[in-house]
Parts: sequence; structure tokens; C-alpha cells
Amino acid sequence: MSDKLLEIMAHKRREIAPVLREVPLDELRELDASLPRPPSFAEALRRPDDDRLAVIAEIKRRSPSAGAIAENASATEQARRYQAAGASALSVLTDNKYFGGELGDLRDVVEMLRREPPSVPCLRKDFMLHPTQVREAREAGASAILIIVRALDDPTIATLYAAAQAAGLDALFEIHEEPELARALAHGAKIIGVNNRDLAVFKTDLAFSERLIPRFPKNVIAVSESGIATAADAARARAAGAHAILVGESLMRAPDPQALLQSLANA
Repeated sequence: MSDKLLEIMAHKRREIAPVLREVPLDELRELDASLPRPPSFAEALRRPDDDRLAVIAEIKRRSPSAGAIAENASATEQARRYQAAGASALSVLTDNKYFGGELGDLRDVVEMLRREPPSVPCLRKDFMLHPTQVREAREAGASAILIIVRALDDPTIATLYAAAQAAGLDALFEIHEEPELARALAHGAKIIGVNNRDLAVFKTDLAFSERLIPRFPKNVIAVSESGIATAADAARARAAGAHAILVGESLMRAPDPQALLQSLANA
């Protein structure tokens, strides 16, 4: 694991420590049964044909690699733009220290989507470590959580995935190298994203998706993440076999995010 990722995970452990408690799977199942069913993240990413990529449009105010992107952006207004452009799903960053997000952004976006359909599924994008965070995600209306394989040991991954399934959530397993792909598959991952950004040096290269996605089993939904800024980039991801792309910084900086999103989806 890179020094930066180690730093982020250490901070996240300190941050969530005051709210941690045991969260049994039965509690998560009961919670799932008591709340409105969120739209399916997995179903939204499956391409119905070969003519359009699914786009997971990300709400991202800043990042460790890019610094400030759109510090004052309204999560709900950005979500409306993405919704109007036909985004298949949204990724809502809820980490504050490094990305400028908060759990309230997810709640606000989900509530807006419920009031102003069509609703689209939302990924809680954060550094997940404990079932307490999974419970928070389900309560906020998320459809999926992120599991960063590089950042977690196998028992923690198993615990998080079991918690997500009990809560009725999908899980996006994020990988960057071949050993991480093997680990994700060993846990039964159904959605795997290749992060094209090497978190050790913050260098981005779409070749990671081109090398790894063809190795995915046919029944796994493939997502290419990071480094996608143009229709040509999206076309490379599609040619590699991606069902979906996750795009944040480019859409947040775009003068016309709707036009960019549509060009990516149709690449």
C-alpha cells in the first residue's frame, strides 16, 4: 500500500473510531427491510447493448492528487446536471478531509432524486473499514459501497461484503494490479473497477484497464476508473471490455458537464 493511502486509511480509522459499534448482520437485514429499496447499482451498469457505456458520474470537490477541483460545488445541483445528462449512476464522495465531501451530500442527493425522478443509484465513495459505515450508507439511501482491495486485508473485505449484502447494497471492488483482481474474485466480487491511477505515485494510465479488464470473468461487471477525460479515453475503456466508466474530475471541471457526459457514454 502506498504511503498516501496508508495515511488516508489511518486517518479514517481515527475519524470513525468514536461511532464504531458491533453491527450484526441481522440488524442490517432488518434495516434493509424497513427502508425504501434503492435502485440497483449493478443493473444500472450492465450495458443493454454495445452502443452506450454506462457512466458513473462523480461528485468530487477536491482530491489528494488534483487539489481543489470545485470546492464550493453543490452536491444536489451537480447531481441534477448528471441526471439530466443521462448518467447511469452517481458516485458521491463522503470523505471530508481529503475530498471535501460528507455523508450529508449523499443524503441530500438521494432525497433530491426521490423527489425529482428519474432516480439513479448512488455509490457511497469513501474509505470503508467497518459495518458501521455500511449501515450509514444504507440509511443515507446508497445503492452500493466501495471496497478498496489494496487498502484492506481479506477478513475485513469479507466482513464488509457480508455487511453490504445483508443491507441490500451492491459493492464495487476497486483494484489496480493482478493480485488484487485474484483477491476480489476470491471474495465473489460481482462488480470490479480498475483504478487507472497508481495510488503510490498518483500517475494515471488507461493501460491498467486495458491489461486487467480482459482477464475478468464474463459474469463480472467491469468498470474503468480515473483518467477518463475525453471520448477517446472512454472508447479505449469500452474497447478493453468495460461496461462502465467512473468519471469525476473531468465532469466537475467541464463548462458543460452534460455534453461531456453524453460524449463519453456514446464513445
